[in-house]
Amino acid sequence: MPRLREVPRAEVTDERILFFYDRLFGPDRDPAVDHGTATGSPGDWWTVFAQSPEVFRHAVRGFALYRDAKLDPLLRELGQSRAGWARGSRFVFSQHCKQLRALGVPEEKVQAVAYWQTAGCFSELERAVLAYTDGLVLDGGRVHDEIFAVLKKHLSDEEILLLTYITCLYDMHATMAKVLRLEFDDVEEPVVEVAAPEGYGSRDIADDIAGDGR
Repeated sequence: MPRLREVPRAEVTDERILFFYDRLFGPDRDPAVDHGTATGSPGDWWTVFAQSPEVFRHAVRGFALYRDAKLDPLLRELGQSRAGWARGSRFVFSQHCKQLRALGVPEEKVQAVAYWQTAGCFSELERAVLAYTDGLVLDGGRVHDEIFAVLKKHLSDEEILLLTYITCLYDMHATMAKVLRLEFDDVEEPVVEVAAPEGYGSRDIADDIAGDGR
């Protein structure tokens, strides 16, 4: 379950939210109760973001960059899928792997997004985009000049700006999906203490592994 309440259809008055409820779930369904989208996701990103019409509209306007942006969709999706992987969001990674396939990207490349550093199937520009994404997501924007030089070799300044903005946008979406436990990121914290065996008592494991110094 998401960490925030889902907004049922009966409570929605904003026309933009209702438009997407109808478009993605159908006019006869309440997506806060009857979950499921055509891509197989629960759809609770939409019902939780509906808490704030202002946030919902701002987020959806960001998606409009897909339609108008002067950026190769393949490069866009490489950045988005890798951002999902790097941020650890199963939702963002899964959705944009699907979108890569929709663009006709070979399965070899889709699978290799997770281990692009050792994959030989990417072009020089594609490798630079993946490295750039890691710099944005994993290194907080610290990108080596040599990586940026490859981007400049192949892309205009406008294209690089769009790539940067969209990739960072999806780093944000990945982070929000994880913290709010939305969609495929509705998972429990994996790092928890494993219980000691029965009879463990107050055994000093440090003493056990230190030995006698030999």
